[in-house]
Amino acid sequence: MTETAVTDTLRVPDALLHYEVRGRGPLVVLAAAPMDARSFEPLADLLAADHTVLTTDPRGIYRSQVDDPDADATPELRADDLARLIRHLDVGPAAAVLGSSGGAVSVLALAQAHPGLARTVIAHEPPLDQLVADREDLLRRTDEMVATYLSGDPLGAWRQFMAIADIDMPDEVVERMFGGERSAQDLADERFQYEHMLRPTVRWVPDLDALRSASTRIVVGIGEDSGGELCERTSEALARGLGVEPTRFPGGHVGFAEDPRRFAVRLREVLGEG
Repeated sequence: MTETAVTDTLRVPDALLHYEVRGRGPLVVLAAAPMDARSFEPLADLLAADHTVLTTDPRGIYRSQVDDPDADATPELRADDLARLIRHLDVGPAAAVLGSSGGAVSVLALAQAHPGLARTVIAHEPPLDQLVADREDLLRRTDEMVATYLSGDPLGAWRQFMAIADIDMPDEVVERMFGGERSAQDLADERFQYEHMLRPTVRWVPDLDALRSASTRIVVGIGEDSGGELCERTSEALARGLGVEPTRFPGGHVGFAEDPRRFAVRLREVLGEG
């Protein structure tokens, strides 16, 4: 059964956040970046059977408006947004905060800056380029990719994105996804991602000592189908730095959207282990 989401907005410093709440029970927060709350809808519906589930559009994306469209949406700002949303709901500390991709970096920043606000933080495939040996090459290629986008070649930038991420996607699929007609909102979100979200995310360096000593349980998630991809390498490096074993989840980088039912089962297992 599809849960009816209660939607609202919250004014935070320099932004107006769109958020959605489903269900009743212990609080679970689902966060992505640059993907918006829609990507989590099927998973949120499943979890809402016995949880209060909070989803949100990250600042600058879709329905979450920023006062200054030229300001970067850093992991620290996104973490502060999540902390304000959790406190605004006023249902106590989150049982779990799950972040995917750039959202995984957001939730790690949340665990650092707001210890105790979540009992478990699950960082699913954070693109922490600074943790791997070829960091300088990755950051150089990222700068080149952003320059390609800003030169007016978004399709070329997406091809570079897939190459950097070691995601094997046929060129015709890339062209179909990013080269055809798209809505003005999709194009605006894409531009914000390339201009103001991507580089602050991949350049962020976690404070491993703070995360290891935090009362919050940190889980590093990796998709079962993500073998050989960059985010598998960065996630494994994070797990080594924290002294924990990575936790495998169904699917690939966006397994929560590809197969939400299997992902929900695994997520419940992981929460039960805490």
